[in-house]
Amino acid sequence: MSTKKLDTSLEKELIALKEEGRAKSEERVIQGYIPPSGTKGPRYKLLGSDNAFIRLNSNSYLSLSNHPKLIEAADEATHKFGVGPGAVRFIDGTFILHKRLEQRIANFLGKPGAKIFNSAYTANCGLALSISDKRTHWIGDQLNHNSIIRAMRISNIPRENKGIFKHNDMADLERCLSEVGPKIERVVVIFDGIFSMRGDHAPIDQIMKICRRYDDRFTDGVITVVDDSHGMGAYGDSGRGTQDFCGAVPDIIVGTFGKAFGVNGGFIAGSDVLVESIRQKADTYIYTNPLSVADCAAAVTALDICDSQEGLGLLKHLKERTAQFRQGLDDLGLESIPGPHPVVPLMVRDTNRTHTLVRYLYDHGVLVVGLTFPVVPKGDETIRFQINAAHTRADIDSVLELLKKFK
Repeated sequence: MSTKKLDTSLEKELIALKEEGRAKSEERVIQGYIPPSGTKGPRYKLLGSDNAFIRLNSNSYLSLSNHPKLIEAADEATHKFGVGPGAVRFIDGTFILHKRLEQRIANFLGKPGAKIFNSAYTANCGLALSISDKRTHWIGDQLNHNSIIRAMRISNIPRENKGIFKHNDMADLERCLSEVGPKIERVVVIFDGIFSMRGDHAPIDQIMKICRRYDDRFTDGVITVVDDSHGMGAYGDSGRGTQDFCGAVPDIIVGTFGKAFGVNGGFIAGSDVLVESIRQKADTYIYTNPLSVADCAAAVTALDICDSQEGLGLLKHLKERTAQFRQGLDDLGLESIPGPHPVVPLMVRDTNRTHTLVRYLYDHGVLVVGLTFPVVPKGDETIRFQINAAHTRADIDSVLELLKKFK
């Protein structure tokens, strides 16, 4: 027996992906980190290149992953408990730092409880498995993240129990709610806080106002869920994400420690009963080892920093650099999607020009993400820039100067 036949079929599928333009490019390998120096923020060395790169494709919005306090916390926890848990949490794989992180993120978000996962992706899947039954109807924004779409699929939610509303279209959300069948007892309205390819946000206050009008129609009500992975830590006056920015708190919050908090892992925050239901029913929690104690200790420290004057200073600097970059694009006459989030899309609207600009920036030491058809519709070709707190004014000026020369 061998995989020769399978390999032949898979190779055909890979060729088809390339021909359709859906194949991922070769992964670049980071092999070195150069700390900030003078007017420059950190730079990165890539395998096979002599350049030192500025990363404008990183989700580490507060630039905490290299913070000495996080490194110290992770190191201390590792020396005390080891590098791995050795078991799932039901079989003595729960350490005090897992519990500490769950309480810390719940407190940060003003929720009674929380449950941590290996990622926000598995958190979304675990949530769907925990709160769905044959009488549950799901409604989502058409631009929701893949993890939300996949969560609805693995939960075997039938087509007739799903509704999709046009992106941030409140009238269409109301249409979806009005069309829910009479046998439904529970409705879940789920949406991204920040839409990661666009940098715009869900109008949570408006969503909740509409959902409230339909709540009494269903035995278990209308439950609002936000996946705020790109908002948490980097958005709002206190860094508590899209709920902070909109002044409205959804019933359930899903998020990650792997973006603004600079570590790894995901979470669900909500009521104590919800958290216990997740513990009992979420396959993606029950049957996999938890985060390392190093990740947990570093994430707790990241949350402590976010709640400090240092954290507010990082958030202020991030907002200033984001505003600087957005204003620079406007001054150059370049098109973007407006908003204060550090995801800043440059609308190129041409596939060849997008590829050329990504390569031009790479050749000049700048890492960005280009999005072309079929990932985005023809005419919506985009380069996604992501501003981080470690970027300096000089860094942003240098990138804008490159864009000016390319133009």
